[in-house]
Amino acid sequence: MSFSETVIVLSHVPILVTVVYAAIHYGTFPRELKVFSWFIFLSGIIQFTSLGFWFNSKNNMPLLHLYVAAGFLCLAWFYNTILNRFIDAGIIWLIAILFLLFTIANSLFIQPVHTFNSIALTVESILIVILSLFTYRFFLSDIVKETSGANIKSLTWINSGLFIYYSSSILIFYFGSVITIDFSRNLNLYAWIFLAFFSIVMYTCFFIGLWKRSKT
Repeated sequence: MSFSETVIVLSHVPILVTVVYAAIHYGTFPRELKVFSWFIFLSGIIQFTSLGFWFNSKNNMPLLHLYVAAGFLCLAWFYNTILNRFIDAGIIWLIAILFLLFTIANSLFIQPVHTFNSIALTVESILIVILSLFTYRFFLSDIVKETSGANIKSLTWINSGLFIYYSSSILIFYFGSVITIDFSRNLNLYAWIFLAFFSIVMYTCFFIGLWKRSKT
């Protein structure tokens, strides 16, 4: 196994650790972290199934199409639980439904399930970055600090992980189709190493967020 392939495989370790930790401590989490745990569980299932496909040289792109649609619904649910005093819940769910319809149409008519769904990934990234910025603004409220101080630490770590990963990956997602089709295998691997690094950062933030909440 090459260095780049080793990095990609090792990037799944933080995912596994976070999934196991969330499963063990799920019952102790407040509502926001229980909701977020479903995104973690979905990610774990999709990521390790995808890794198995990759090891067996099988096309794992259909899993990515599923992950984009289902993952965003989970994150919309999560952000709805923490922004319900700042943004009307109907707005977030409307965005989630419209995105779901968009990504289904994209997978059916524009970028079939066996190809890289760069358009849906780019739109998802932009939406998550916007929601994460709204969340940072929400946490600056003095009222929120007084009423939800115990939860803000863990939620800030989680929100930061999402912001760092999706804001850093937008360009790779946008040019994903070009990278996977026109670039050499080595350049492809370098792109996935970049994503793997920020995946490690993201799941490390997730773990710290869950761990900090369980200690309070």
